[in-house]
Amino acid sequence: MALGICLALAAAAHAAPVFVPGAHFTLAWTHSIEKQRWEEDYLVHAGPPRLEAGAARIRGSAAGMEPPPDARLVDGWYRYQPARWPQTPLRLTRSEFTADFDLCTGGSCRPMAELLPSDGGITLLSPCAQ
Repeated sequence: MALGICLALAAAAHAAPVFVPGAHFTLAWTHSIEKQRWEEDYLVHAGPPRLEAGAARIRGSAAGMEPPPDARLVDGWYRYQPARWPQTPLRLTRSEFTADFDLCTGGSCRPMAELLPSDGGITLLSPCAQ
């Protein structure tokens, strides 16, 4: 059994999800207005599969992107540990008017569209096993 994440378009609930193997991944994006990079690390746990939020980073600070009070500025990144477990599935809004999310696994990052093209709506990201 391989742990990983499943990606699915919310509007196409009947379609089979795309499986991406890996016990950890980084979800990254660029803020649509402030153009600042945001990265969140996650771990996938077995039995039943669940996500754990790891470290998070914001490259700079701007309106609507205030880092939490416990964040530390290190090499231009505000680094912090999210306080809560993520609700799953993660609901990712993907728009044709903004850059896509990057999904980083196995030491490399790629646009989410390479794995699952966007329909301009919500993509669901869930922990899963295959």
